[in-house]
Amino acid sequence: MEEKKDWAEVIMSLKNYWLAFGIGVSAGAAVALLYAPQSGVRTRRKLRKSVGEAGDYLQDAGDYLKSQAEHLSEEAQDAIKRARNQAVHIVDRAGNQASDVVDSVSEAVHGAVKSAKTLV
Repeated sequence: MEEKKDWAEVIMSLKNYWLAFGIGVSAGAAVALLYAPQSGVRTRRKLRKSVGEAGDYLQDAGDYLKSQAEHLSEEAQDAIKRARNQAVHIVDRAGNQASDVVDSVSEAVHGAVKSAKTLV
């Protein structure tokens, strides 16, 4: 379980890295366009294009995060089912062993009572 937690942390840190990287690239592009020796019309046009690309990037990143969250949720549900099945199996085995012990003790008591009756 700890391994899955570590894996989830690695995925989240990678996502955060790429999200920060994308935002940094977009901000850097916007600043570069603002200081570029171009006319205001050209600069605004490029800014609009960059903002549109950033929106696309963020949409893709959101879709990726959603798919990863769904995948991790399915893995967690599978792990819970496996743990539940193992617990049920262990409880069943313990119940069977307890029943066997009760039967053995009962037989021993009956045998002791029978022996005691023959002595009396």
